[in-house]
This record gives sequence, C-alpha cells and structure tokens, in this order.
Amino acid sequence: MDFNNLKTTNQEVITIINFGQYIQQEGPDFFNAQIVIGNQKWAGNIEIHLKSSDWYVHHHEKDDNYNNVILHVVWENDTPIFRKDNSEIPVLELKNYVSKEELNKYNQLTAQKSWIYCENQIEKVPIFVFSNWQERLFFERLERKSNPIKQLLQETENDWEAVLFCMLAKNFGLNTNGDMFLKVAKSITFSIIRKEALEVKYLEALLFGQANMLPTNAEDAYPKELKSWFDYIALKYKLEKPAIAPIQFFKHRPDNFPTIRLAQLAMLYHLHRNLFSKIIEAKSILEMYQIFNISVSDYWKTHYNFDKPSPKKEKAMAKSFIDLLIINTIIPIQFAFAINQGKENSEHLIYLLSNIPPEKNTIIEKFTTFGIKSNNAFQTQALLQLKNEYCNQKKCLQCAIGIELLKE
Repeated sequence: MDFNNLKTTNQEVITIINFGQYIQQEGPDFFNAQIVIGNQKWAGNIEIHLKSSDWYVHHHEKDDNYNNVILHVVWENDTPIFRKDNSEIPVLELKNYVSKEELNKYNQLTAQKSWIYCENQIEKVPIFVFSNWQERLFFERLERKSNPIKQLLQETENDWEAVLFCMLAKNFGLNTNGDMFLKVAKSITFSIIRKEALEVKYLEALLFGQANMLPTNAEDAYPKELKSWFDYIALKYKLEKPAIAPIQFFKHRPDNFPTIRLAQLAMLYHLHRNLFSKIIEAKSILEMYQIFNISVSDYWKTHYNFDKPSPKKEKAMAKSFIDLLIINTIIPIQFAFAINQGKENSEHLIYLLSNIPPEKNTIIEKFTTFGIKSNNAFQTQALLQLKNEYCNQKKCLQCAIGIELLKE
C-alpha cells in the first residue's frame, strides 16, 4: 500500500506526519497522530473500522474519548460520521488502495495451514531476504533475553558477577528446575560466594542447603559434613531459605540430575575467580569450552544422589550442555554488557553462535521439513523467534517473509 498518495473520500490529499501511538485499550486505535488533510494540519486520534457504520454499532457517538478523532480509516465507507459540532470526520477508504490480487494473496497466505501460514511458500523466499530477516530476528530474541538481565542488574546494584551467577544458576536448572535454582542464587548475596569459593565443599553446602536438598538423617559422612557447614554458614551470614517448590528429578537423565548440576556450578565458581571477566574477554567458542571444562567433586564422581553410591564417572559438563549455556546465558550477557558500555558487538555474537551446532527441538525439525535447514545456533535462534513471535502471533504483515511472499 502506497502511503504517499492517500486521499479522503472527499478527494483531499492526506499527508501522514506521525502515525501516533497504537493503543490496545479503550478509546481510539491511534493516539496523538499528526496528519495534514488538504492544507490543514491536524493533531489528534485515528479510529479504524471495517465499515464506517461500525462507529454507531460501537456507540462511539456517545463516548467523549472519540471527540478528538481526526481521521476515520475504514475498509468500506457506507455512511458519513459526524462530530458533536456537526462537522464530518474525514474518511480514508482502504478498499480503493488495495487490489483484489493483493487481497487474494493475503487470504492465501493466511489461510489455515497445519503449522504456519507460509509453510508451502517459505522455501521460495530469496536467500538475501531470508538472511537479513534472520539477523533481525536474532537480535530481537537477544533483546527479549536481556530483559531479565536488566532487572537483575537493578536488584544487584550493577554487580555483573552476581547477575552472571544468577543467570547461570537458572540455566543449570534447565526448564524443570530453572526457576528454583534462580531463587536459590538470588537468596545468596554474591559476596558470600566470593568469600566461600576457597573450598568447593563450602559452595556445595551453600547451594544444596539453600535448595533444601541436604538430607536430615544422612548415612554418608560427606552430606553430614555439608549439613554442618551449611548450618554454620547460614548462621554466619544470617541466610534465609527461599520459598521454592521441591527440586525435581523426574524425567531427567542421571547426568542432568539437579544434584550433579549444582555440584558442577559449585566447582565452576571454585575454579574460576572473576568468572564474568573471563566470559567477557573470551574471543572464541574454544575459549568458552575451556572455561566450562569442569567436573564435580570426588563425592559426586561416585554418586548421583546423597547416600546412593554409583559406578565412578567423572561427570564433566557435556559439550551440548555448554552450548546451551553459551546460547542462553553467555551470549545474552555479552550483548547486554556491550549495550551497557555503549559498545557494538553484533558481528562478534553472530560469529560465536555461527560456530555452535544447530539446536535440536521440534520447531527446528518442523522448519526442516519445509526446506529451511539450519547450519548453526545463530540460525536456529532466529527461527525460534520467527515461530514464537511472528508465526504464532499471526504477524505476517510485520514479517519480512510474509511481505516478500505478498509481493510476488
């Protein structure tokens, strides 16, 4: 649709200076718009209807919120609408600007499919268009992921090490225990982590104790020792346990048990002082793999849970799990930190994720069946944003793919 050649139904030229603010609540659809009709400049609100007669169907003539409407945008102008002073509200009739061919294309695009509207056409989108849109989608997703980081920054008085600790804890908990692990991390002032990192057992005592996972009547000597240490540390720092749901083991493989993940998190902070600085300064995926190349303490090499011995295993963090941490924690942290410092690191972030294998989930697999194959995590992150924020929301007219298909 050409916004440069608009006219009212009375053939007065419309020039849009500012669309105003889209209001999704009671009152006109667009607030504080600025337009020129003929030679007269107007400032006010814009209302949108399918037919102009809907103005009366919705009883706007009785609502003072609509007194300042300066333009009525409709598909079909079937009746004139007047203000209280009997002046007629200018009308933009859209059917004069949209061809039947364009309308048919839109109807075909949005006709109900099994998964997404453009599933039969998406493969035809030019690579140049698709690649540029992927980059935009990727950074939209990063913006969304950076919101919790901004919130944590406020809560921790701009302590980036504390923010990293909280975000890592959440992602060590995976989908099942992530929220509980985050509450545990937030319940421990990060200065305590710094002080107690000298011994890994102190950190384990802190994390397992705050997560309410230490057995009260342990048989093994190690959990008894952790319980004693936790009681001492909790008293020393006046810790209060967070109100959390029980930590879940159900449906997890043993290497993903919350006990193992907390033990790995404790070892990570025992081995790496100033972890945030190391993460920010890492220039390659290989450097990040080296940072997270950790195992667990001796007790957990022969246990998956307290008081239950198992065959000895190192239980080092798997490369696939490190990839998840990089995607969901490290990259968003680097992105948020660069913005905070007024720096630009877009190309660096794309480079990092382009060196991580594509994620495996039902959404990515489904796109593959439509001819959209991902070669790396940068592309899969973009596709997740596309599906969740555009396809699921039916925002085809705000999607570069939808617009390109309508052009053809």
